[in-house]
Amino acid sequence: MPPVKKRTRSYDSAKIRAAVLAQFGNVREAVAGLTAEQLALPTALGGWTVRELAAHLTLAVESVSRTIELSAQPSDQHPAQRPDQQPDRQPAPAPAPVLPLLDWPFATAGLAEDISRDVKVVAASASPDELFERTAERIAALLPETPDDRLLTTRLGVMRLGDFLVTRTVELTVHTDDLNRAVAGLDVPYDRQALAACTRLLADALAVKAPGASTEVRIPPYAVVQCVEGPRHTRGTPPNVVETDPLTWIRLATGRTTWREALDAAHVSASGERADLGELLPLMG
Repeated sequence: MPPVKKRTRSYDSAKIRAAVLAQFGNVREAVAGLTAEQLALPTALGGWTVRELAAHLTLAVESVSRTIELSAQPSDQHPAQRPDQQPDRQPAPAPAPVLPLLDWPFATAGLAEDISRDVKVVAASASPDELFERTAERIAALLPETPDDRLLTTRLGVMRLGDFLVTRTVELTVHTDDLNRAVAGLDVPYDRQALAACTRLLADALAVKAPGASTEVRIPPYAVVQCVEGPRHTRGTPPNVVETDPLTWIRLATGRTTWREALDAAHVSASGERADLGELLPLMG
């Protein structure tokens, strides 16, 4: 995991919560209109069908509900004791460290096998409509009453709810793109706030992986970051500039496309001797 930390940008809680629910709703509506043949189509994700990808999207949001419920349970329960028994006064265990938001993209490596196993089980357990309905009901019941600072135990460690919700915008946005590419003409819309948060988190992750200020990466209209060691730019036009659109950036950052493919398709412009990001990408798989 990269050792250099950058200051984490702040995210508007109300906007992030609304974005997660809105993008989940966009996907739910689109999947509800798919035929059995379309649900059986392959995707680019390790042998998953569209049906299994849809199940994964419900799991990505269901993880919020599940971890909220688990965090609400008492963490230190003892069996009943007789009055003449003295309680076992063992020192309380040290609290688990909280995973910073900017560490999350790099911590996801190695989860693919476990996630794929869960997806296969869930996809076979119920129809997509049932999975989306159940997930929507649970998140609507639990999320409004849970504060952003609630600590949740996720697959990757303890995270603040507010930070975990930002990661859900990445899951939902990235896999919305996967769905759109798997089903011709589907065109699931992107919630603007979800797309923005996803773009910004992955851009900030690049600045963590390659700290510095010699290269400016522009992803209008959502993000600009400086990265890569070298002479620091102070004014005027930066000598090293990379510019791309949000979806191309997300595909680059998550390994859906390569640096060379994006350059050849003119989806990325890069100028300057330190503007080649090929060795730094992808950031997460």
